[in-house]
Amino acid sequence: MTKPRERGRPKGGSDSRGRILAAALEEFGERGYDGATIRSIAARAGVDSALVHHYFGTKADLFAEAADLPLRPDVVVPMILSGPRDEVGERIVRYILEAFERDEVRRRGVMLLRTAVGGKIGSPLVVGFLSRELLPRVANRLDVPDAELRADLVASQVAGMLVVRYVLRIQPIADAPIDELVRRVGPTIQRYLFD
Repeated sequence: MTKPRERGRPKGGSDSRGRILAAALEEFGERGYDGATIRSIAARAGVDSALVHHYFGTKADLFAEAADLPLRPDVVVPMILSGPRDEVGERIVRYILEAFERDEVRRRGVMLLRTAVGGKIGSPLVVGFLSRELLPRVANRLDVPDAELRADLVASQVAGMLVVRYVLRIQPIADAPIDELVRRVGPTIQRYLFD
């Protein structure tokens, strides 16, 4: 005879929520959205699956919270685009690569990139962020008729660079110095934006 399920909050320590978020970052980063499960996240965090549901609800809710990148497009895009126009491409590349060098940003960013490339459900979350938060901010600052296309081209170049460097880890890009990538990729971004 099975023991009846207890009512109320599932048992877990006071740091369980943080452990669940950390485990979710690792699971989504390694397996993508579709491959990660509430059970695998709970097992990695050392908690019961019910506690994951208690704190976060569904897997989609957990992903949305775990994917909260500490980057602020509303602050950063105007700052980057307000400097000298002939350096915008290099400033964009430098800002993104330097941000990804921070452990917290890289872990969350890799999770998002893996999910966007391999996950059916996670892709709308990433696409939604790009299409609502980032790309319109770039396009709105450009005074050209095809601003949206230009912003999309920038996004495609940056996303490709990030996937190759941080997800696929293809050499020599994976270990290239930031200054080298800024020097080589910046002019392409500059051309997309202004030529």
